[in-house]
Amino acid sequence: MTLARYLGVALVALAAASCDKPETLPVTAGIGPDPTLPEPHYGIAPPIKIAPPIGWAKGETPVSAQGLRVTPFAANLNHPRWLYVLPNGDVLVAETDGPGEVIKRPKEIIMRMLMAKAGAEMPRNHRIVLLRDTDGDGIAEFRSVLIEQLHSPFGMMLVGSNLYIANTDALVRYPYQEGATKIAERPVKIADLPAGPINHHWTKNVIASRDGSKLYVTVGSNSNVSENGMENEVDRAAILEIDPATGARRLFASGIRNPNGMDWEPTSGMLWTVANERDEIGDDLVPDYITSVRPGGFYGWPYSYYGQHVDARPYPKRPDLVARAIKPDYAVGSHAGSLGFTFAAGNRLGPAYASGAFVGQHGSWNRRQRSGYKVIFIPFAGGKPSGMPRDVLTGFLASEGRTHGRPVGVVVDKRGGLLVADDAGNMVWRVSAAAPRP
Repeated sequence: MTLARYLGVALVALAAASCDKPETLPVTAGIGPDPTLPEPHYGIAPPIKIAPPIGWAKGETPVSAQGLRVTPFAANLNHPRWLYVLPNGDVLVAETDGPGEVIKRPKEIIMRMLMAKAGAEMPRNHRIVLLRDTDGDGIAEFRSVLIEQLHSPFGMMLVGSNLYIANTDALVRYPYQEGATKIAERPVKIADLPAGPINHHWTKNVIASRDGSKLYVTVGSNSNVSENGMENEVDRAAILEIDPATGARRLFASGIRNPNGMDWEPTSGMLWTVANERDEIGDDLVPDYITSVRPGGFYGWPYSYYGQHVDARPYPKRPDLVARAIKPDYAVGSHAGSLGFTFAAGNRLGPAYASGAFVGQHGSWNRRQRSGYKVIFIPFAGGKPSGMPRDVLTGFLASEGRTHGRPVGVVVDKRGGLLVADDAGNMVWRVSAAAPRP
């Protein structure tokens, strides 16, 4: 039997093996401060429900919530994953994907094939593109390649005249002058970041402290739930604190399986993040979440989830860590692929979106009832989530089990609109109030 035929047979077997799982709960069961956590189902594979991307036909757009409208900000990009708005209003886009990793187990090979079907693993530019709306009409008329020849770049952060880029293996610095459309200087490496031949969760995001003296970098786990060995998880499933002056780094918070978006909550000043949780224990476990991040805090991965709910798979056991695992603040749905995160400060979408956080949900691939594939808004009061999420942008899923696009990074632009990176549709969308606001 050829390798391709073997993998095809194995793929069918994995799909069939997922059919005996318990009934899927409604998506809403995995949302809120106290999500429903059913008994885990330790199967040989997760449910498989890929939505292959078909892109957007001319004139097609996602569906915005009542009172809002959505328009194309930029089209024909190459896998735009992350966004950053410069002080002058220019928008930076990371055109990127993973660098590839060493995979040995048959199941990992099959999962890689599934990710390719979902739109990943295509040739990418690995660069930062600058978009500029020159006339204020909500469309980027100008674009240029700001920085190229990067190594799976993701997060971006400007501090003074220093532009920091989080590559998959290193945090680097470039000089920046306001209005620049091209940076030709060579980067200065600030600090190495956990990478290596496996590099399972490759995205690294970066944010600065309010005074710019410290940088915080997200690092996802090197496995689903430590199956590659804890020796390959050093400083992973974590947020690292880095001194940009010296490159010294320390573990700021840990046990967060795959943190991505980060932002500072406006009233409390606390750092918040959004995180993808683990797979392969059922359709409804474990919900993704947003949470405040306590310095020195441990959030459970891989030994437990949502506080002291023990995962039977990791070995050796660590009851000492389980005992001090922090329960996340707010669940946002199981397997929803929650990646983008930004607080609502500065947006002009209307009073309903004045206080809270936007989350970009890339969408599930391993849940029988699809979840995610949208942008949601979670209202906040007193520095904490308050009430159920509201859909901001939907319509990414198409008919016949396909998808037009998949939202990732979200950010508020200088004019108060919400920008959304759509990596499968190769678009950046802009959400604004439906009627002009004074």
